[in-house]
Amino acid sequence: MAPSSSTTTVPPSSKQSLGFVANALKRKDSFIQFFAMTGIFLLSMRSVGQKYRIQGLEDDTAALKEENSKLVDRVEFIKSSLFDEAAKDKTGRFAARLRVLFGDN
Repeated sequence: MAPSSSTTTVPPSSKQSLGFVANALKRKDSFIQFFAMTGIFLLSMRSVGQKYRIQGLEDDTAALKEENSKLVDRVEFIKSSLFDEAAKDKTGRFAARLRVLFGDN
């Protein structure tokens, strides 16, 4: 008797798709290269982000230094104005009190 066509098994063809793991093992070098390039790309993106963050922090530092110098100048101006006003007092108590407050001799 001749075998029926419904009971025959078809051998797997080489064109059938392989599973992910089998495909990865077959093309191991390509997957390693892909993951290495992805890692390098992600590190580069992080470095660019950090570069711009550092630049922003440097700008903030410069602005804070400028603001600090303006505040120091303002405090010195106020101090000198107070001492000038105290110099007009004939008793000298106001000037003495200011020297004690500011720690000047």
